[in-house]
Amino acid sequence: MSIKITATSTCDLPPQLLERYQITMVPLYISFGGNTFRDGVDAGPEDIFRHVEGGGQLPTTAAVNIADYQELFSELSPRYDEVLHITIGSEFSSCYQNALAAAEDFGNVRVVDSRNLTVGQGILAIAAAEAAERGADIHEIVSILEGMIDRVDTTFVVDKLDYLAKGGRCSSVVALGANLLKLKPCIVLAGGKMSVGKKYRGAFDKVLGDYVLDQLSGKNVDLDRVFVVHTRCNPEIPEAVCGMVRQYGFREVVQAVAGSTISCHCGPNTLGVIFLRKG
Repeated sequence: MSIKITATSTCDLPPQLLERYQITMVPLYISFGGNTFRDGVDAGPEDIFRHVEGGGQLPTTAAVNIADYQELFSELSPRYDEVLHITIGSEFSSCYQNALAAAEDFGNVRVVDSRNLTVGQGILAIAAAEAAERGADIHEIVSILEGMIDRVDTTFVVDKLDYLAKGGRCSSVVALGANLLKLKPCIVLAGGKMSVGKKYRGAFDKVLGDYVLDQLSGKNVDLDRVFVVHTRCNPEIPEAVCGMVRQYGFREVVQAVAGSTISCHCGPNTLGVIFLRKG
């Protein structure tokens, strides 16, 4: 049985993993400077950062629309026995609802709400691809994913709250106060929603050691793979964090750069350590 795995561009998987698992990414949309671009196709994170740093307004993002999904499923449905599409969490975007609507016209297309974002979503896409390689059928794969969703541990530390304030996700007063006090909040994703966890204080590169310790110590961690995902950090910072997490015995440590959609909400100098907890 041939099963094709697809995912929204918000999964932020590095090109080598997309190639390795033959996962097709479906781009969301980014609008700025009077134009609309496809995430990761026509515009990347640096385009967003340059636009904002040049005085432009924060870009807006839009979901994959129903017409795009119909076009994608029309192309893939005849070529594979089953098509499985994994979306960014439905709390953050209407991609899931749009994909469901488009999938109604195709008997062999299934849609899964990751209830996650960035490589937390990507972990599910890889798990689906690995299960398909093992010969699992579509029902087994969906069941595997449903059992994993609540075990994906997604957190990230934000250096400055400027982009979150520009996007209306926190007040400008809160952002100013946090920046003045050098507070680095940890954003925690649980139950498909984001909340603020521990607030670290100090220079961004200095607090990450405490963040890694908090994330990986005392948890029932699946040591198969861990992701260190970031938005435009000094290259030495994610390298240092990768070195920290290797000490915990992970079999694979993957560094990833967040795409345009995630970057335009978090801004530069955001870093997360994302992994799967054991069941």
